[in-house]
Amino acid sequence: MSFGDPNNPYGPPPQQPPAAGPGYGYPQQAPPQPGVPPQGYGYPQQPAYPGYPGGNAMVPQSMPGLLVTARVFLYIISAVQILAGLAWLYVAAFVNDVSDAASDLDSSSDDPFSSLGDAGNMAAGVIVVLALIALGLATLSIVLGVKFGKGGQGVRITTVIYGALGTIVGLLMLFVGLDTGMASAVIFPLLWVVFGGIITAAPVVPSGTAWFNRPRY
Repeated sequence: MSFGDPNNPYGPPPQQPPAAGPGYGYPQQAPPQPGVPPQGYGYPQQPAYPGYPGGNAMVPQSMPGLLVTARVFLYIISAVQILAGLAWLYVAAFVNDVSDAASDLDSSSDDPFSSLGDAGNMAAGVIVVLALIALGLATLSIVLGVKFGKGGQGVRITTVIYGALGTIVGLLMLFVGLDTGMASAVIFPLLWVVFGGIITAAPVVPSGTAWFNRPRY
């Protein structure tokens, strides 16, 4: 009698192959669907980086070209304002010296040199105020230009208001220049209007808005 005969009813039952059970360590997963990347283990999948509201634009990696141009214009305007402020200070000092000399020449309250000295002192004070305003605006122009790199909504709104006011002032000077009929009186106001318009528009266009809305870490 042979126990090796598979047809022998007295022999041992045939061995069944072991069923494939679940492995150890990680749960079994169904094969991925076509076009779907396999999921990793250990950490949850990170969501895709969201776009900005109103569009699918990704995070800008560098400052947009229009903002770079506006930044350069701010620096140019600050240089003009610094020169204007220094010039006004020089004029104020000159007027003050003239008024002091006129005051030294007066002999009574009815003397015309007395009124000239008083008017000169007042004019010198007004010119000093104008010089300080010009230097203050120059400081603001430089600060805004520097803050373009890391500034947020506050810098954006301030730049828009500052550029709009500069454009209005340039338009007023342009109208005065056109009224005089001299080309030399038109060129500078026209450049001022162009600079102010670009500074106003750069933070408003979608690329500028995305730049100032970008996350900062």
